[in-house]
Amino acid sequence: MNIICATLNAKYIHTNLAIRYLKAYAHPEYEVELAEYTIKDPIMNIVTDLIRKKPHVIGFSCYIWNIEETIKVIKMIKKIDPSIVIMTGGPEVSYDVQEWMKNVPEFDFIIIGEGEETFKTLLGELMNEKRFEAVPGIAYRLQEQVHINHPLHKIDLRELPSPYRFEEDLPHLGKRITYIETSRGCPFSCQFCLSSIEVGVRYFDREQIKEDIRYLLKNGAKTIKFVDRTFNISRSYAMDMFRFLIDEHVPGTVFQFEITADIMRPEVIEFLNKEAPPNLFRFEIGVQSTNDYTNELVKRKQNFAKLARTVTLVKEGGKIDQHLDLIAGLPEEDYDSFRKTFNDVFAFRPEELQLGFLKMLRGTGLRIQAEEYEYIYSDHSPYEILGNRVLSFDDIIRIKQVEDVLEKYWNDHRMDHTIEYLVGTVFPSPFDFFQEFGGYWESQGWSKIGHQLEDLFKRLDEFLQTYGIMDKEIVNDLMKYDYLAKHKYKPRKPWWEPVLSKTERSQFYQEIIENPSRLGGLELEEKDLFKHTILEPVTFNIDQYLSSGKIEREPHMLFVYFNPKSDVPTLISLESPSAR
Repeated sequence: MNIICATLNAKYIHTNLAIRYLKAYAHPEYEVELAEYTIKDPIMNIVTDLIRKKPHVIGFSCYIWNIEETIKVIKMIKKIDPSIVIMTGGPEVSYDVQEWMKNVPEFDFIIIGEGEETFKTLLGELMNEKRFEAVPGIAYRLQEQVHINHPLHKIDLRELPSPYRFEEDLPHLGKRITYIETSRGCPFSCQFCLSSIEVGVRYFDREQIKEDIRYLLKNGAKTIKFVDRTFNISRSYAMDMFRFLIDEHVPGTVFQFEITADIMRPEVIEFLNKEAPPNLFRFEIGVQSTNDYTNELVKRKQNFAKLARTVTLVKEGGKIDQHLDLIAGLPEEDYDSFRKTFNDVFAFRPEELQLGFLKMLRGTGLRIQAEEYEYIYSDHSPYEILGNRVLSFDDIIRIKQVEDVLEKYWNDHRMDHTIEYLVGTVFPSPFDFFQEFGGYWESQGWSKIGHQLEDLFKRLDEFLQTYGIMDKEIVNDLMKYDYLAKHKYKPRKPWWEPVLSKTERSQFYQEIIENPSRLGGLELEEKDLFKHTILEPVTFNIDQYLSSGKIEREPHMLFVYFNPKSDVPTLISLESPSAR
């Protein structure tokens, strides 16, 4: 029997852990071939590749991001060869099972919930007596009637074979994200999250996980993401793993974790700030909302003061990037309340702030309570909300405008100093800046077209001119600084019109040649001075502003040297000749 486990990932860099568990658990009785595609791949290409493998059974791993495309693939496969047995599993099809079996007749079987043992048992029945009633945790058809066998028990995770040691994965370890699972389940009951449905937390064998990580590091894995819903639920466990990863990491490796910030003890952060190399760890922290009533309605226990303590201590340590999540559209969180939530969290200046929108996932408590809060949401995955009784569709569209420019101008870190000045000095709050700019961005039709780096600066400049802000010169100077700081090589045509004439530029260069000490120890030959540098007049001493936060208007010259042997330019704020 030729068996394939397949999935459509969101991106090429992603890998699917579930199908690897199925392959590992089915071995040695059954040989399973893995087949991974992306949701961007043409359906015909996916189907062609699968059919050419001449499968008897194909199992698809289904999620909100791939279910629509997966169904298209399955329907086409069944038209080509109805004899191929189609199994589906994963969080998207483990709920509303009767509805799935009714609406998608091409599904021969649905594996409900945890799938390793069920998958292997089902393969055995397909090869032998086909007593499907004896297989716990599946939905199937018998004489056109749908039958559902509920799962009987949870697997002992310590007995699961490793899914990380397949030879065919080795060439890709350095190019893709490797997902590691050290536990299943979540201790919390957030009603918008599927993890709230499973009670309790179960752990894999700790020493086996460590051996797997050693193997992955030895074979070139660069980005390892732990998918545990709350990695730090056990302080002793988290500390042991942090110590292990610090001691045995390979330079260039990054480990990512989802942590619950308000339960992390200060001594854990102190340990990380002291012992962890810079950029080894990355934390993902779900804040979602700072509205206490909203959190109470979704059964989310969160101590914001302790969360703030953790995020601040990590930020001050300067070694760990933080990705903070927000969800717009939670119960009783109206537009003004979400504005406060956004500003509360942006105040931490996280390296990344993800603004997401509530998705009414199948099986969650919030989907069951949808009528109570007058939710309307899409019938198709990812089931994103379109409104509720306190948040209109127009409000959602406005917040989406915030999300659009937040991603481009904050999360991508293209102009950090400029944005910091705008949100802290020019606009009433960070949310107000992103909202005003996001609305303008959409009104110009920019959300429908692509953009280069220069476009982002030009569009912000146009918006600020239209908005009529004070201190426009200061903002322009900061934008020039941010723009030049992002270039490895001297840009041929900056986004602004040159101010200095060739004569003025040459005069300043001649002055530097005569007084090289003005560059503060930077020694340049004359040819490098003319070939690899840029001069730009600015209205204040940018170096002083970056160190003290104070702006004193006094003409200066921004001097930038693009060292051919370095990835980062040298930027120096020099006193302007006119000021002396």
